[in-house]
Amino acid sequence: MSIMPEFRGTLLVMQGDEVLADVVAAGHTPGTRFQIASVSKQFTAAAVLLLAQRGLLRLDDRIGRWIDGCPASWDGITLHHLLAHTSGLGHWNEYPMIDLFRPLPPPELLAAFGQVPPLSAPGDRWHYSSPGYVLLAHVVARAADRPYRDVLAREFFEPLGMADTFVGSPGDRSALAQGHGPDGEPVPSYELDVVAMGAGDVWSTTGDLIRWLDGLRAGRLLDARHLGLMLAEHAATGHEPDSRGYGYGCFVGSFNGEQWFHHSGGNSGFRSFAACLPASDRRIVVLSDSEAMDGAVLNELLAAAFG
Repeated sequence: MSIMPEFRGTLLVMQGDEVLADVVAAGHTPGTRFQIASVSKQFTAAAVLLLAQRGLLRLDDRIGRWIDGCPASWDGITLHHLLAHTSGLGHWNEYPMIDLFRPLPPPELLAAFGQVPPLSAPGDRWHYSSPGYVLLAHVVARAADRPYRDVLAREFFEPLGMADTFVGSPGDRSALAQGHGPDGEPVPSYELDVVAMGAGDVWSTTGDLIRWLDGLRAGRLLDARHLGLMLAEHAATGHEPDSRGYGYGCFVGSFNGEQWFHHSGGNSGFRSFAACLPASDRRIVVLSDSEAMDGAVLNELLAAAFG
């Protein structure tokens, strides 16, 4: 295997049951918990699909069935559109009135989303939208009739033995990474309980995320139909070939000619990446508490792991 470039964080690469690389940077341990940022969207998507599998909601439900007070401009938006980022809703930069670092009551946050007209009609085009996934987390909580974080803990973390994974503010939990900016200075965290709920609110470890990928693929969480929906290409992203399209909570495409699904993430002070190449049974998880881990560093890590 090629020499891994230096980075701040932890990395785990596996093929079958064999560990191909297990890198733990100074100041961390395999049990260090990082904000996984937008990799969290895989859990949101899986929760929606699980509830659909149980008949508690439908993917073609209009968002107004589950969220009260939706503006008329959202009338055609379905859960499918939110999952595939084809709802027309914007990403965070389209909502400058929302401070990602400040707590905000849920009704105020949802009202802020409604203040900005959709960028396009539902289904017209792909546009990445974290606010769309925040809405999905609210749908999950309402359809399951319990808090979103409890749904993830009960349905995913506990069955898969993900003992180091949790949702939202850490409270007095231990083994937490501290986020750093690109210059190495500590930076404050995003608000995770409301503003980032469903979009970037999960803390985890490399080992737990491998358990997640393995449990998901093995059918321990979703049946074949709903897992197929999660990993199918629902919208073209135009990022050939590695991120050719988007499924539900994951990008799909190919890496060195082999099909894969993956997601990256970036919160204040944190960067993350998780991918699976099913044909060769290879999985990689990269977690960093530094914004210095940019796309170039990630590409080096992938080349070293899979080159």
